[in-house]
Amino acid sequence: MTAILFKEVGYSLNLLIGSIELGAIGLPDIQRPFVWKATKVRDLFDSMYKGFPVGYFLFWENGISDGFKQIGTDTKQKIPRLLIVDGQQRLTSLYAVLKGYPVLNKEYQKINIQIAFRPKDSLFEVADATIIRNPEFIEDISKLWSKDIPRYSFVNSFIERLRKYREVSKEEEAHLWESIDRLYDLHTYPFTVLELSSTINEEQVAEVFVRINSAGTTLNQADFILTLMSVFWDEGRKQLEKFCSLARQPSISDASPYNHFISPDPDQLLRVSVGYCFRRASLETEKFSEELRIKQFETLKKAQAKVLDSQNWHEFLKCLIRAGFRSSSMISSQAAILYSYVIFLIGKCDFNINLYELRDIVARWFFMVSLSGRYSSSPETKMEADLAKLRNIKNSETFKDTLDQIINDIFTEDFWNINLPNGLATSSSRSPSLFAYYASLNLLEANVLFSKMKIAELIDPAMKTKKSAIERHHLFPKGHLKKIGMTDIKDTNQIANYALVEWGDNIKISDKSPVDYLPKYQERFSESEMGKMYYWHALPTNWENMSYTDFLTQRRKLIATIIKDGYKRLIEADGTTIINPPESIDEIISKGETDSIEFKSTLRINLHTMEKDSKIEHACLKTIAGFLNTGGGKLIIGLKDDGEVLGIDLDQFKNEDKMNLHFVDLIKTRMGSHHMLYIKLAFKDYKNKRILIVDCSPGLSPVYVKNGDIEKLFIRTGAATNEIPPSKIHEYINNHFEKK
Repeated sequence: MTAILFKEVGYSLNLLIGSIELGAIGLPDIQRPFVWKATKVRDLFDSMYKGFPVGYFLFWENGISDGFKQIGTDTKQKIPRLLIVDGQQRLTSLYAVLKGYPVLNKEYQKINIQIAFRPKDSLFEVADATIIRNPEFIEDISKLWSKDIPRYSFVNSFIERLRKYREVSKEEEAHLWESIDRLYDLHTYPFTVLELSSTINEEQVAEVFVRINSAGTTLNQADFILTLMSVFWDEGRKQLEKFCSLARQPSISDASPYNHFISPDPDQLLRVSVGYCFRRASLETEKFSEELRIKQFETLKKAQAKVLDSQNWHEFLKCLIRAGFRSSSMISSQAAILYSYVIFLIGKCDFNINLYELRDIVARWFFMVSLSGRYSSSPETKMEADLAKLRNIKNSETFKDTLDQIINDIFTEDFWNINLPNGLATSSSRSPSLFAYYASLNLLEANVLFSKMKIAELIDPAMKTKKSAIERHHLFPKGHLKKIGMTDIKDTNQIANYALVEWGDNIKISDKSPVDYLPKYQERFSESEMGKMYYWHALPTNWENMSYTDFLTQRRKLIATIIKDGYKRLIEADGTTIINPPESIDEIISKGETDSIEFKSTLRINLHTMEKDSKIEHACLKTIAGFLNTGGGKLIIGLKDDGEVLGIDLDQFKNEDKMNLHFVDLIKTRMGSHHMLYIKLAFKDYKNKRILIVDCSPGLSPVYVKNGDIEKLFIRTGAATNEIPPSKIHEYINNHFEKK
């Protein structure tokens, strides 16, 4: 018969509590801080009072003679014989209430679990101000078991207080005594304990937990290692908890790990230590042996010292700021922070990369993992693969090259041009691409929309105001969208419909349409200033007059461009190159015609005959197609080849709307309507005349121009537009478009 590795033992609640106080049962706080809600503690006592079963405890008999931590005692009166593996929160609740002992909340602040009891109907409640004032309640049942107040005196005091409030009959008094006695007798409530033999190891303990746990949950690897730390290295466990506690509150004088990005928990920092020293994301231990356990703890001790070093911690957090991120409100995954810290420690401590260079390396890494959501799902598996590539690296150059290769494998042209714009088609307020966009605006030193204040200045986490200094504003307000029949928040709250504005401006804009509110804000700034804002905030030319759907499509592409430009800022060796916003009209025209700029005197009028001429229209369409088929560019109508301004009046349209409609119709008829996604028309003032700027983005598919029954493919070569011979068309399309 197979040996039985456990025994079943009966304990009264009183015996359990006494054994903890004596140190016979070590309570190593597997999931510290205390995570149960007070209502769950209330329900536990209610079930016990009604005589219901409330579950078993799983203990592990251990022969180690020291290193245990208990609740409620500073010095051991007895060597701990048992460790609690399952039921810690339940036992902590029982101990805290029966002994009136405070526990720690998630912010590592001491709190008392105060459970109230109404004897007249045996009702348990979580105490609040109303209940505490209500004489019908014993406001804190912990006092019933206090050694300072005899039970007889306690009950009499309660009844006397109640009599001052209302009449109490002798029959009710007897009932109250009976109810309180039943409550007091809970200290004799019976529990079943399964004690695992000291002959089994850590792996077997974890397996037993998984197999018998009634909730079907697993014993968290980090929790179990923290339990073992309490056994074999209690000082290390305390160091983790102290670090996490200090990280939650700013320090007035001493250096502390407090920051605006993350309030780490012990298990999270444990993962960092394991990732750094063992190059593993998984916390699963290797084949168990006493010798191996000792060796691993020695390695872990050295790693944890570096993880908890405040200088290392804050130098790493500077990398996040360098990447454009400013606070937890811009972080979509805490795993991205923790695993990036592992990368930082490897670079600093193992390869001695100087901090100036390492900051840029880790900033690029963090930008990538944040934007791509690399650690948002299955983070352990992804990090395991990343660390595997770093395990056998011997020098800093290979380390840097490996990280850059991983980044480049993610940031392909397809990512920037297709995946990222598609990923921006969401209404999620916690989208990684949205936060990367804000980070890019910081990197590009962008101003808030309609403001001369920097975004980085107004999203500083140190700035605390009643209303946020900067807010997300619907460019097409919800009230306006409702008027045109669009009410679904999945549509109205699209990322591409948001821009960052100052709080006061957001209030003033209210539900006005962009056509109505935009002119007022444009008056604040010069054309050059507005050009920069349109660039930073990814606003298409003439966006206020676009249909909402077209606006979203165009803006997603522009946001993706800004994110890419922000990343370009990071990959500069010295970190000082700034991506320049679009040039003003004067700056563009002053350069003359180039591979991306061409001037046309008119759209349709032959200046020799002063008659409409389809050849003139065809010449304009050829230029546009050339830009779309190559690298993009601008066609400016109303200028002679030498830049002399003629204006668009020569084209003899009744108004600009008629000219715009005619031009759009030409493009749709002769080139295809779907290509309008990459073309923007804008009328501008220039030297007291009006000109038309046709802004063309690189297309994702070849653009042919029809001329009668013939279709031709044009490209830009230098400052000219040329037709591709039919024999070369297939080769060009294959080389230019198939890569997109």
